[in-house]
Amino acid sequence: MQMLDDLKIFITAANKNSLTAAAQHLDMTIATVSRRISALEQKLGCELLHRSTKGLTLTPAGEAYYQECAEFVDALDQRISNLDQTLNSLQGDLKVLAPVNLGSGPLDAFWQGFIQLYPDIRLDIELSNTLQDIISTRADIALRSGPQPNSSLIQKRLGHIEPILVASPNMPHPLPHSIEELKNAPSIASQMFSDWPLINSAGERHALNKDHQHISNDMNITLNLTKAGAGISLIPMSIVNTDLKKGELIRVLPEWRGQDREIYLVWPYRRSLSARASLFKDELMSFLEKQTWFHPTP
Repeated sequence: MQMLDDLKIFITAANKNSLTAAAQHLDMTIATVSRRISALEQKLGCELLHRSTKGLTLTPAGEAYYQECAEFVDALDQRISNLDQTLNSLQGDLKVLAPVNLGSGPLDAFWQGFIQLYPDIRLDIELSNTLQDIISTRADIALRSGPQPNSSLIQKRLGHIEPILVASPNMPHPLPHSIEELKNAPSIASQMFSDWPLINSAGERHALNKDHQHISNDMNITLNLTKAGAGISLIPMSIVNTDLKKGELIRVLPEWRGQDREIYLVWPYRRSLSARASLFKDELMSFLEKQTWFHPTP
């Protein structure tokens, strides 16, 4: 990298025909420019510039290096400048991956607030219940449920969401008052939460594996069937929080809850986090910390 910088100084001096003009252009002292060119000449084993009172002229070796390197160095310098602008600008594209049942619904207010605050950021939000590869999709950042096994990702744990047992207050079947009664009660599950590892306030655990009357790969369908009175479901608090406040759902066995659903932000180790992605990270953390259904990491 030092040699590339020295080549840039040499090319600038050759273009300006003056150490003084090159120093002014590069915001360096004349002594530094002269020293760096001399160091480059020593590395290359040849003289690149003739220095005289009339200015600078290229030696034959200097002419050869200039013709070979000038276009490349200028193009690389421009690409680095463009990359710096891309990474550090709050204008441009931002691609985000997120699970469907978190990105749609619980984060609706976040998306609305974000685009109002930062209208120059163009969001590309891709929601999926399958684990998409952040590198192959060229996403800037991804919201994930649970720690990721991929060691090429930087993972930041944001906190967790508690799954809880809920039912409609109009469910015709009597509400259970114990785990044993829950085993025989009608239930609905999403494929993600078909097994119910439960824990109570005393720290006791119970792995409840039961047959469900209805099952779906979409959490919203599970929610809608539960609200219709078809049975009890185990659903993240983020999804049922509003319905609980409205009285459309009630908690069942409130001393029991499901296994914490840990939420992470991830991005690749080898990719610089742009200013837009960094801003998104900070804004999302701030939003989640204010939500009653979210438990932020201390």
